[in-house]
Parts: sequence; C-alpha cells; structure tokens
Amino acid sequence: MEEIKRIVEALLFASPEPLTIDRIIAIVPGVEKDEVARAAQELSEDYARDTRSFQIVEVGGGYQLATKPDYSVWVEKLLETGARARLSRAALETLAVVAYKQPVLRSAIEAIRGVNVDGVLRTLMERNLVRIVGRGEGPGRPLLFGTTKDFLLQFGINRVSDLPKVDEIDELVGEKLIPPPIELPGLTSGEHASQGEAQ
Repeated sequence: MEEIKRIVEALLFASPEPLTIDRIIAIVPGVEKDEVARAAQELSEDYARDTRSFQIVEVGGGYQLATKPDYSVWVEKLLETGARARLSRAALETLAVVAYKQPVLRSAIEAIRGVNVDGVLRTLMERNLVRIVGRGEGPGRPLLFGTTKDFLLQFGINRVSDLPKVDEIDELVGEKLIPPPIELPGLTSGEHASQGEAQ
C-alpha cells in the first residue's frame, strides 16, 4: 500500500489537472479502484498530520494537489504576473445565472439580467466556462447553455451541486442575487432550474 501511495502522490504532483481514479488505474495496471481511493485518503491524512502547506482535494471529478487556503496570498503573488484576465462583472453575473439555472436559454439569461448577453456568452464560451448543452423545445429549437468541467476547476468544486445554495448567498449579501425561475414559452417545466452536472 505504501508503494501505491507513493505512485499516486507522484502522479498528482506531476499532473497539471485533476486525475480521476479511472485515469490512475489506467496508468498503473493491477491497481484496484478502492486501493487508489484509500491511497488518496491516507495521503490526505498524512499531509494533515504533518501540517503540510498543501492538501489533496476532490475537484472536477478527480483528485488534485492544491495549496491550503492559508498560503493563497503567497501563491497569488507568484502567479499574478501570468494570471488570466479577470472576468468582468457582467461576465460573472451571466456565469452565475448559467451555473444556477442550467440548462438555460439565452432569452432566460437576458430576462434575468435585463441586457443582451450575446457578447458575454461568447466570451464565456471562449474561456471554456460555458458550453452549449442542447436545444429547447420552442420555435427554432433555441440553444441551451450550461457550465463546463473547466468551470468546476476554476471555482474549485467537484460538481455543480457543490455551489452554495442561492438562499445562503442572499443571506450573506443581504439581497437576492439570483431571481426566481422565469417561465418562457418552449421551455418545459423544471428545465430552467435543473442543475445537471457539467461534463
């Protein structure tokens, strides 16, 4: 088991993206899924016991080595020169609507935000945070939008259901940020509020 732990640790250290259990066992023949999960758990316990500055987190459907929040200020200073351009407020608001209402029509996003979102959606798709996930049932079969796996990675969550509940956010900021569902022609009941997982 110790050797499996060392192998899993080496793979996580070398990988720039989260590794799923299936990916790890494909690399290491003969290792079982429960052995990989146990190795990740024991490594996580080892790091906590040794008060390391990093930890194993589950994100995007896999395991990844990540710096603990206590040290984020130093890592941010290291990365700030090469950091990606920050999202605008309009992009963040649009992304929030997509994340909480997906799969969602562009017209529903615009009804919530009160402005045209074509340009913002295009930017979010170029950044691979939003993708087309299907079509609605209305005239012309309008496109439905949802979040991507990169969205999960960027926000450090494992699945869409890990997002804070809307009422928790409202309570924190003292105002409603995500309005209640809007019924639109051609969108079946419950479709606008689904939180299906991003692929």
